[in-house]
Amino acid sequence: MECFFGSYELPSDSRQDKSAVVTFTIPQVGITFKAPFDGVSSDHTDFASLLALLEFIDGNQKYFSNHTYQIYGNNHHVVDAVNKTEHPPDEYVHLLHKALNYRDRYRFSLEWIAARDNPVYDQLFD
Repeated sequence: MECFFGSYELPSDSRQDKSAVVTFTIPQVGITFKAPFDGVSSDHTDFASLLALLEFIDGNQKYFSNHTYQIYGNNHHVVDAVNKTEHPPDEYVHLLHKALNYRDRYRFSLEWIAARDNPVYDQLFD
């Protein structure tokens, strides 16, 4: 099952008291999630988006059991950290460990995708 995650930085003059929108989508089952988030960097908000997706999958296994997951994101730092080809900054190591714990449970693959090909941005303003 293909899943996509990403985040979008909100303008500084936004009426939201948050800095970004974290989002994920699972097109095969018609699920899209969007939520404001107060992150400190794009890596932070993208880790939050990935973890929201993984927590959703974990909490809804009765709907997702017996599936393999191919997850796509457009943040090289997050994808490379979870794939263990890059070490994240120390302040994100705990987020990496959470993602790796989910990977041990669900054995998902994680690949980079260009932002223009990531469907989370197509539905961002719906």
